[in-house]
Amino acid sequence: MSEPIIIGIDHGYANMKTAHAVFPSGLVAYDHEPYSMERVLEYGGKYYVIGSGRQPLQKDKTGSENYYLLTLAAIAMELGHREAPPNSEIILAVGLPLTSFGRDKRAFREYLLRGGQPISFRYEEKPYSITITDVQLFPQGYAAVLTQRELLEEPSVIVADIGGWTVDLMRIDNSIPNATTCRSLELGMIRCLNEISEQIRRSLGLSMTNAQIEAAIRGDEAVLPAEVKGIIQNETEVYVSQLLSAIQESGMDYRAMPMVALGGGANLLKRHVPPGAALCRLFLLDDVMLNAKGFERLCGRMSGRGAGG
Repeated sequence: MSEPIIIGIDHGYANMKTAHAVFPSGLVAYDHEPYSMERVLEYGGKYYVIGSGRQPLQKDKTGSENYYLLTLAAIAMELGHREAPPNSEIILAVGLPLTSFGRDKRAFREYLLRGGQPISFRYEEKPYSITITDVQLFPQGYAAVLTQRELLEEPSVIVADIGGWTVDLMRIDNSIPNATTCRSLELGMIRCLNEISEQIRRSLGLSMTNAQIEAAIRGDEAVLPAEVKGIIQNETEVYVSQLLSAIQESGMDYRAMPMVALGGGANLLKRHVPPGAALCRLFLLDDVMLNAKGFERLCGRMSGRGAGG
């Protein structure tokens, strides 16, 4: 058999990301076959519609089977993209915030590895029989920055990984993460979206979907009333101001050193930074798959295989 395939997965609270796929971190279980098999995982006698709804916040991602099931779907998507055999051996390259890395590393590795036993499932009616032979863990954010050579030439850089629920902060000094500077703030995009939705409901009596709000934040040409767009613009600016204040309060002086923003909320800083923020220099890594790509690259280097499988 050929050597194992390295697959990087970023297990986000809002979205799952691989090097080639992004989908919401939600799933809905059915005892019987649903009307469509698109994005349906069959495992353990049940059917799971992947990317449907939003699961409750899980600070401990090993607390239920949800993230394991989402991992199987992510593997199937990635194997399909690479046109790899459905009976492949897999090395998973995944990440954790540096704030909880030492505490959660062993449990998360065992949760995904499952003793290295073969796993059989079906995804979109295609049968898979894979074996996860190893799970390698890396710090989130740092793995993404390592893909950017220019950033590693800076003596000190602030990294802000703006995810669904948390904003994970760290400072990198001379290309090495400074563990004493790591912070995890519960100020992710979900907080911003919830506040915008609530303000629109209070002011206009309308119930907007997150997809509509996110499109407006990105500047897409969504057909929305001017009053709605105004609330979204105002609340997004308020959120960005709060986020920058929290970063300052965490001891990260973005006026004195470059700041790297990545994750699903990185685009917020590109469009909504207040004029008086006086950022030293802002690097936007708006490829939401960058952590997953970074995990693969680091894993590939460790195994002597370059960028990965």
